[in-house]
Amino acid sequence: MRIGVIGTGRIGTIHANTLSRHRDVGSLILTDVDPARAQELALRLGETAAPGVDEIFTWGVDAVVITTATQAHAELIGRAARSGLPVFCEKPIALDLPGTLQAIAEVEAAGTVLQMGFQRRFDAGYLGAREAVRSGRLGRLHTVRAVTSDQVPPPAAWLPLSGGLYRDTLIHDFDILRWVTGREVSDVYAAGSDAGPAMFREAGDVDTAAVLLTLDDGTLATATATRLNGAGYDVRMELAGERDQIVVGLDDRTPIASTEPTGPPAADKPWTGFLERFAPAYEAELMAFVEVVRGERANPCDGREALQALRIAEACEASRRERRPVRLREVAGA
Repeated sequence: MRIGVIGTGRIGTIHANTLSRHRDVGSLILTDVDPARAQELALRLGETAAPGVDEIFTWGVDAVVITTATQAHAELIGRAARSGLPVFCEKPIALDLPGTLQAIAEVEAAGTVLQMGFQRRFDAGYLGAREAVRSGRLGRLHTVRAVTSDQVPPPAAWLPLSGGLYRDTLIHDFDILRWVTGREVSDVYAAGSDAGPAMFREAGDVDTAAVLLTLDDGTLATATATRLNGAGYDVRMELAGERDQIVVGLDDRTPIASTEPTGPPAADKPWTGFLERFAPAYEAELMAFVEVVRGERANPCDGREALQALRIAEACEASRRERRPVRLREVAGA
């Protein structure tokens, strides 16, 4: 199998390393807006660098992995679909609903595969939570609390391109909430704060956000996120039911300290970022993609799944802006 990797930044490099080691992947073709960066990675891995995206489609590949800047995702997904190629793409498909819907329509018209990179679906903790909920171990689920906290903010130049905290960060919580519980979000009430560094206000973004979500069976969920959690990178999900309560993301590296006299000590080596915390999950999702391309398993996260997470993020943006609850049926794409 020959796979084209478009984008060799941080996550592209990780994916290229994973695929280069895979026994069922014979070779890679790498390309990037910075040709020297792609060439350097290709030399390190013993793979081939292409001068541009066109060569990915003309040199002949069996599948495409897209890890470019977000604004290029939808166009590349469409191009791959028209070429009859299965695609793995980092989230999101696009930063708006029209672009997302157009890309999905092209994939569906072509009858090709689009697997989206929501890596939490491959994390052992979230897999265990899903099983606990689906098996009935918790009884009737009544409360879910999701937390995503970055230790340091991204570069100021990235903020206007990111889509904002709901679309860029909390979208992972929205996706995993649906996946773990098996329920849909019916309405949201969102708030955000830009009281931190000025770069967030200048970008029209917020550095901290909180959302109250009501699921279609009445379960209540909260999701919070911040770009400024100095203690470390913190991603957790607590699920409480009438019989039991569990938590994802609580281990000896969770950056939280107890004030109780007999509480656990603070982590000696707290998580610093998502690439470290979710390294096994990132590898697992690429392994799954190879199996999908080989016809050995069903697509674990298609474009419609990504669309639903984006619809929740869009509802949150409207709620924050208009200071009111927003029902998901108000958002296009249902």
